[in-house]
Amino acid sequence: MADPAPRTVTELLLQWRAGDEQALNQLLPLVYEELRRLAGCYMKRERSDHTLQPTALVHEAYLGLIDMKVSWQDRTHFFAVAARLMRRLLVDHAKALRRDKCGGGLKVTLKEELASTPKPAVDLFALDEALKVLADFDDRKCQVVELHYFGGLTYDETAEALGLSAATVHRELRLAKAWLFQELTRKGGDNEA
Repeated sequence: MADPAPRTVTELLLQWRAGDEQALNQLLPLVYEELRRLAGCYMKRERSDHTLQPTALVHEAYLGLIDMKVSWQDRTHFFAVAARLMRRLLVDHAKALRRDKCGGGLKVTLKEELASTPKPAVDLFALDEALKVLADFDDRKCQVVELHYFGGLTYDETAEALGLSAATVHRELRLAKAWLFQELTRKGGDNEA
């Protein structure tokens, strides 16, 4: 008897959601490298002496993902949730370090500037707080930022995940970056590394 045809990430997610535990075992090899790439993107933005390694971030995220009770829609939805979870893990890690070091700060650099004026790094806590404020009044812009910058999705992938056009994603990112730049400048004034 021939092996069954390989299943896609979306098929495995739907079967896992339906209770097929074997689908979860088949899912890991399909998503692991993409999760490593995503973690690598996050870690490139962190300081060079960061104590959390990409592999540890992937493992923590994967454990969190399998414990979540999410109605998985497709591959893009899975990686969008993974991106949000990795961001949350990094913020939690930074908070723990800050508690341990009495006020130490972590810096994260976005892969593109927040506006035309270059800012090499942004305080991770300030960025997280600014994104929460943005989500309160414009959740779509916050989701676009999370998926594109933190999730590593392209404009087209972000558009697909949110049911938007690539042009709308581009416009929302421009507006969100300008707003974040203003918010971070207003809040701290000195968020540079």
